[in-house]
Amino acid sequence: MKRVMATGTFDIIHSGHVFYLEEAKKLGGDDARLIVVIARDATVRAKKRVPVVNEKQRLEVVKMLKPVDEAYLGHVGDIYRIVHEIKPDIIAIGPDQHFNLNELKKELDNRGIDAKVIKITKYKKSALDSSCKIIKKIKKMDFDENIFKNC
Repeated sequence: MKRVMATGTFDIIHSGHVFYLEEAKKLGGDDARLIVVIARDATVRAKKRVPVVNEKQRLEVVKMLKPVDEAYLGHVGDIYRIVHEIKPDIIAIGPDQHFNLNELKKELDNRGIDAKVIKITKYKKSALDSSCKIIKKIKKMDFDENIFKNC
């Protein structure tokens, strides 16, 4: 059984997230186990923006997704620590994740981690295929305050 690791923020879950996880799991074959690592809030703030959904809730939601067999929060500071703990056979890099694959593989080798690194190139295009696009759309919307009276 192949262990495939996928990582990400997974803030405001959308169909692109599920597509990425399905594609990642396929990399390991029919009996693959997909292990997802969710970025910590501190990591998201440092690299992207303030997350809308906190790390514990993002972890809870990701665990509920059909392709996911296991999910964990990553570690702040050393992104390789969780990789060493999980020992995946394959690390799937999402189509919108900006890693230098050669540098990533070199660091894995230096740490004695024997895992293939594979970039997922397929992408599920849609009008709202990223959390940022969803946030921008919400910000542009002109809401009637009355529709939120029960919120």
